[in-house]
Amino acid sequence: MQVPTVPRGLMDDLLQEFIAETRETLEALSGEIVAWESAPDDRDRLDAIFRFVHTVKGSCGFLDLPRLARMSHAAEDVLAAVRSGERSPDTKLVNAVLAIVDRIGEIVEAIDSGHALADSGEDLLIAALDAGAEAVVVAAAPTLRTPSRSVRLNVDLLDRMMSGMSDMVLARNELARRMRDDGANPSVEAALERLSLTVAEMRDTVTRTRMQKIDALFSALPRMVRDTAAELGKSVTLHIEGSDVELDREMIEMMRDPLVHIIRNAIDHGIEAPALRRMAGKRENGWLNVAARQSGNQIIIEISDDGQGIDIDRLVAKIASSGIRGEAELRGLGEQARLELVFEPGLSTKDTVTAISGRGVGMDVVRANVEQIGGRIELYNTPGKGLRIAIHVPLTLSIMATIGIGVRDQRFAISRQAIEEIVRVGGEAIRIDRIGDTLTATVRDRRMPLIDLGAMLGFEPSEPAMLVIVGVSGGSYALAVDTVLDHEELVIKPAAPAIMATGVYAGQTLPDSGLPMLMLDCAGIAHVAGLEFRRESPTDDFVVETRTPGVQALLFDDLDGTRRIVPLSVIDRVEPVSTSAIRFSAGQLRLSVDDAIIPLVALGDWAAKTSVSVLRLRDGGLEIGYAIGEALDIVELPDAIVAAREAGPIAGVVAIEGEQVEVVDLHWIFAHHAQGGSDLGAPLCLLDGTESAWMTTFLRPVLEGAGYRVTSALRAGESAQVVVRMDGDVATPVGSAAVVRLRREAEGDESSIFRYDRSGLLAAVARSAGGR
Repeated sequence: MQVPTVPRGLMDDLLQEFIAETRETLEALSGEIVAWESAPDDRDRLDAIFRFVHTVKGSCGFLDLPRLARMSHAAEDVLAAVRSGERSPDTKLVNAVLAIVDRIGEIVEAIDSGHALADSGEDLLIAALDAGAEAVVVAAAPTLRTPSRSVRLNVDLLDRMMSGMSDMVLARNELARRMRDDGANPSVEAALERLSLTVAEMRDTVTRTRMQKIDALFSALPRMVRDTAAELGKSVTLHIEGSDVELDREMIEMMRDPLVHIIRNAIDHGIEAPALRRMAGKRENGWLNVAARQSGNQIIIEISDDGQGIDIDRLVAKIASSGIRGEAELRGLGEQARLELVFEPGLSTKDTVTAISGRGVGMDVVRANVEQIGGRIELYNTPGKGLRIAIHVPLTLSIMATIGIGVRDQRFAISRQAIEEIVRVGGEAIRIDRIGDTLTATVRDRRMPLIDLGAMLGFEPSEPAMLVIVGVSGGSYALAVDTVLDHEELVIKPAAPAIMATGVYAGQTLPDSGLPMLMLDCAGIAHVAGLEFRRESPTDDFVVETRTPGVQALLFDDLDGTRRIVPLSVIDRVEPVSTSAIRFSAGQLRLSVDDAIIPLVALGDWAAKTSVSVLRLRDGGLEIGYAIGEALDIVELPDAIVAAREAGPIAGVVAIEGEQVEVVDLHWIFAHHAQGGSDLGAPLCLLDGTESAWMTTFLRPVLEGAGYRVTSALRAGESAQVVVRMDGDVATPVGSAAVVRLRREAEGDESSIFRYDRSGLLAAVARSAGGR
């Protein structure tokens, strides 16, 4: 796999971050080790020490620090033995671990200062970790610590700074309102303007101190994936999305270790060796996708692979054999609960210990770190095809561009980033339909689900005035609101746990009005409303075989009481109509709607009703109405259809949830009812000449009734088979079309036909059309 080289400047930044983090941890770690010696049963301290050396080892892999990697790996092996109960933390072992930690600190300082540090004595330090080895004391090299080139601020201090900036903005806005109300001289207004500019600049500065592009987290992944795959003899393609997403700096630091764990596990545990992939019918080259996106006041990081997924049965057997939990208890768990057994502390599904995995360091550490920052982790497993891990972490505190919306007397904020457009209901290009219990909105021929925000929040129903088109991962939907207010730059903070638990809100804010306001989580609203958008693969290299969505169809009860189904793609809309608009005229049932008359199909009694629901069916050009009893649901049309024995309006029958449902034969419906029953491939007659108005009034119904298509003007690229014109009209070019001439007098020669000679006219047109 070819991976772009990490820029030198970026690698230097990563190295400085590693040095700064290692320094901070080392300051507290020595005391933790001593305290752990006094209380060897303190599992939390042991886990903290273990995570440190494991993180150092993982970071050394992509920073190319082999000495640090070797020493941290040795310390990790010993601590893993203590965790498993194979060794006890006696004084000699603690001294050896302390010596390793001290040496790590010396190497880190030497790297930062640029001074060379001999590796003499390091073999003895590693040997001292072995059981039964003699204690070895190595004189520490002088620490050459250089002045730090950056200042690391406490996050609580940054929080207070941001909160203070928000208060300053509110105070400035209140002062501006009072000056507008009471009047002020120009010099005071100028001073206020300067203050406003200063406050805005300070607010942006404080925001930038906390926010950082997530690329700082992703940039080291290509090298790490390459090296890990090469070490395991595998080939893996890495695809990264969303590097420009910004995340709180603290979140980036806290996510670094979990992300490393997950990706290394995906390559080691998930993606199979090339030979096994060939046997499974997959490409030899594995696929790994890391994506980040913002959803309201959250960042979602997804790691997907096309490997073998998690074998839940093997996972249960491994836990049962290790004695962590009883097998009977594990078998009684639900499928998702058994999948989440992968978070059990100390669990490893690897049978051998390597430099990458097999020590029981994994998903328990990942979940602990994610939950520590108020996030959550979700697993989506497809055995044999891949695993997707979604990590949700909060922004905690940020200034976001928002749009204010109103529902009844309440105001809410929506992230401007999530809004595609805002439209007013009532325009010609906007239409709202109801299919069963589902609302849909059509905006300029673009159909999407509709969520009534007022109804979701429990307000009294009302007609929506505005639609906010919202884009979420996988698709878009329309959010019905009453009003759209101003846009504002707002400070977003987490709301109370009870509010956040609803899944509808992303946080709270204090706008310029001074009245607290909740911010909506657009993705959460879609989830609560039951909307599911299927996300397509971002690259052709993605070989996870997800099930192809079937044909979506409308399930309905017909007028005769039979349950039937019709593909959703052909339904332009579903609308109620009065039966007074239905007439049997010109030999066919027809519906008057939208200043037009269209054919109507009704498989049951409609006359006794005051109104019926009508499916407006379109094939791209023609339109037919289909009267139904009640729309029920949108379902997937099964592939297996038992064909009808005779041609007719029913194509066959399918099984949906054990019930027999008839499938409407759209081809038969359009063939027999479109354009009054004419053949869709019938010859085209052109009514041409000075009396085209008379022809349209008198001749068109006769010809259409005989099964011809009729027009008074040809469209671009269209040609007529027969041209009908009055005798004496100036001939216009008609290509190869046959011409039928009409005369006004009853008597005349055989070159023309009396215009009221119905049988003669039809016979002449039939001869000209090739015997039709």
